[in-house]
Amino acid sequence: MTTATLLKAETGFHALSLKSSVLSALARASYVEPTPIQSELIPIALTGKDVIGQAQTGTGKTAAFLLPFLNSWKDSDPAAPQALVMVPTRELVVQVTEEAKKLTPNAGCRSVAIYGGQRFGGQLASLKKGAHIVIGTPGRVLDHLSRGTLRLDGIRYVVLDEADRMLDIGFRPDIERILKRCPQARQTLLMSATLPDEVLRLSKHYMYEPVHLNLTPEHPTVERICQSYITVDDYSKLDLLRVVMAREKPRQCIIFCQRKRSADELYRELRHDQKRVAVMHGDLPQSLRNRIMQAFRDGKIVYLVATDVVGRGIDVTGISHIINYDLPEDPENYVHRIGRTGRMGADGIAIAFVTPEQGKQLTAIELFINKQIGQDSHEEYRKFAPTIKPVEEVAPKAVVPVFGRTVRRYKRGL
Repeated sequence: MTTATLLKAETGFHALSLKSSVLSALARASYVEPTPIQSELIPIALTGKDVIGQAQTGTGKTAAFLLPFLNSWKDSDPAAPQALVMVPTRELVVQVTEEAKKLTPNAGCRSVAIYGGQRFGGQLASLKKGAHIVIGTPGRVLDHLSRGTLRLDGIRYVVLDEADRMLDIGFRPDIERILKRCPQARQTLLMSATLPDEVLRLSKHYMYEPVHLNLTPEHPTVERICQSYITVDDYSKLDLLRVVMAREKPRQCIIFCQRKRSADELYRELRHDQKRVAVMHGDLPQSLRNRIMQAFRDGKIVYLVATDVVGRGIDVTGISHIINYDLPEDPENYVHRIGRTGRMGADGIAIAFVTPEQGKQLTAIELFINKQIGQDSHEEYRKFAPTIKPVEEVAPKAVVPVFGRTVRRYKRGL
């Protein structure tokens, strides 16, 4: 073997002790270099140890937890569930399933998605054909278990993806009932952006001496994303949005609204002058949500008006802009929203519309990310700026430290 060949074998995915068939699948998927979470997690998971992987969204977590199982799968394995991946949302089920199919080293390794809002019979038929990897939401997995259409006695690999989110939306009882049905002699991986007490309690009960990998930065923000805010009154938001869209000309953009009704209303306004626009929220039929997300991934939709149903865990690499049409009440949701752009180290732009009453919310976000967000006072936007009362007529200034500097926000007005 030549020196050049040796050097090649010690770099990239070749350095992670993966089988040649898995490396070939990675090459077909155009994966060249592992991300930090992949470089750290895969070698440990290949030893069979339980792992807690903590990393921000858009860092390649899905491949990190799929590849160790795919590397251990053999052609001779029975066509029965051996790996179970649980995620919080239907869209994430579809996304993880697509990734599993893309990275599978052999067409004989079958992945099946099970989630609500889809015909039960179709999922049952897929399970009967044989499934090595089952990917689903906890509620639908439990539904199949209760009907006897899914067996977990052959499970040797379990993944809890977006664990903090699953517990936030009340899946803990379902998850515990499912884990109790899985064999004790299994490997468990828990992926989570944050590790609140509830997630740690779950890991203590259902994981064996897990290795904790923390690849989150000290401050939860995406450095490559250019963040700014524009002050605007509520009644001027739509006009401002049209000006921003015309000026920025996004490659692809998600426009976040706080409520489903607001998202529907904004979509109805935009579709008059934007042909490639769609709306996404939890009240839409699952089949329609699937079609919209696929069209968005394919680039057929440029503007997606959405609630936080797509604020976390959805991987669409072409998103250039995020517009927070409505500022989120929870600062953590702001981070998850803007994380939809700047994926895998790419640059992105995040613009927030902030009303005069939301100075406190903006300050809370800045404290959370430990960064001051600059105001965009471009000439085109000034006509939308609200009229602010003189300083002597407003409440005292709120002063907060950010990076050793001082950020001043009026309780009314920005």
